Amino acid sequence: MNTRYRLMLLALSGLLLVSCVLSLGFGSAPVPVEVVARVLLFKVFGIAPDVPAWTAGQEHIVWLIRVPRMLLGALVGGGLAMIGAVLQAVTRNPLADPHLLGVTSGATLGAVLVVLHVGELIGVLTLPLAAFVGALCSMLLVLAIASRHGRLDSDRLLLCGVAVAFVMMALANLLLFMGDHRASSAVMFWMLGGLGLARWELLAVPAASVLLGLGLLLGMARALNALMAGEQTAVTLGLNARSVRLLAFLICSLLTGVLVAISGSIGFVGLMVPHIARRLVGAEHRRLLPVSLLLGSLFLIWVDVAARTLIAPEDLPIGIATAAIGGLFFIGMMRRR
Repeated sequence: MNTRYRLMLLALSGLLLVSCVLSLGFGSAPVPVEVVARVLLFKVFGIAPDVPAWTAGQEHIVWLIRVPRMLLGALVGGGLAMIGAVLQAVTRNPLADPHLLGVTSGATLGAVLVVLHVGELIGVLTLPLAAFVGALCSMLLVLAIASRHGRLDSDRLLLCGVAVAFVMMALANLLLFMGDHRASSAVMFWMLGGLGLARWELLAVPAASVLLGLGLLLGMARALNALMAGEQTAVTLGLNARSVRLLAFLICSLLTGVLVAISGSIGFVGLMVPHIARRLVGAEHRRLLPVSLLLGSLFLIWVDVAARTLIAPEDLPIGIATAAIGGLFFIGMMRRR
């Protein structure tokens, strides 16, 4: 690990920390940065002035609403960017995205079923849990259809993912059309992507998933580098390309299911950020994955700031903003390649 890479990691980490603090001041009820800093010092380290310099309302907004939302945005953005980098390697497709395996559509179908026909059986966790189960079923269906004679071909997997995604979304839209429109409006914001479900009690699962996923994928970095170079190179190095690819797809799909279950459908982050990261550090995955994680976190934190300030006091669904930015990025890539 050379000095330039260390400095880049340090700079990105510092920029992310500063962004986390600054972003907490933006919203329909602006909070001064010095107030944000004092609330954080008090809540995290127990440091407080003799006379509190903030109101109870400001403390509630910063600590109970915006900090969980900011942390969830960082986890989702970093996780999706990391997944996108891995999928682009194992499929050798520069336009691969975490949602291409039909995971998002499965999560959407699970959420629609719960909202319209089941109800909140276990409280606030019902919707994320149903979305995760839907994502898991969708992933297993794609893998079952794509597997042929014991082989798992990348192109076949992508095509199966697209087909299953269309079927899942058709079923979800049919349920929405036929269901109670007042109830269906509750799931629409989730389908468009957002961080409104962020609560302290919901952060443990995505945080553990992203950290565990990062550790597992870093352990596969050598195999991912070989797959990026081609199947023959991987075989020459003594790797079982099918097993490596299947394991990578499983890790990425499960991690996507966890993130989508809480944040809804936020597209294009996994498409854009890995390409920017490769420009900075190259395609070696031991360097690419941490940089993608940091850049993805930075990106989604500031997209969320824009989403909650552009049409304040209403929240703009993050999926709309990322789709607009990602669409332009996609067009730019197509014109260049």
